[in-house]
Amino acid sequence: MDIKEIQNLIKFVAKSGASEVKLEMDDIKITIRTGGDDKGESTTYVQQIPVNQAVAQAIPAAAQAVAPVVAEAVAAAAEDSKYITIKSPIIGTFYRKPSPDKPMFVEVGTSIGEGDVLCVIEAMKLFNEIESEVSGKIVKILVDDASPVEFDQPLFLVDPS
Repeated sequence: MDIKEIQNLIKFVAKSGASEVKLEMDDIKITIRTGGDDKGESTTYVQQIPVNQAVAQAIPAAAQAVAPVVAEAVAAAAEDSKYITIKSPIIGTFYRKPSPDKPMFVEVGTSIGEGDVLCVIEAMKLFNEIESEVSGKIVKILVDDASPVEFDQPLFLVDPS
């Protein structure tokens, strides 16, 4: 488990309203406590558990089981490399349509040109239109509607041909 996953877990627990969550995995033990009062305080304890010999010997077997999945992921990444990735220029909430009663800006298979609006990202009550910098066809939409997005997070895959 890396630091990004731990940070996401902390955010999730804080939003859920739970006062304490304990997570124990093979090599790591995490306890997250949020303050019961409205101070918004949270305490996180991360403890590395020593790996014993039996677990250390089981890891290569698990790695062999994961190898086909990794190979598939690498093949998918190689396939996606021919596409252009449109990334989020700001942090905010991703919306696929200008308002709830309007149609989506783009769908999979939509041909786009430079300057076409692909989505809006709300940041601090401002709705920022995200325009395409390339021409092509939308191959994949990587974010769900009304989801939070981070800076430089991939939003769309575009086939430039």
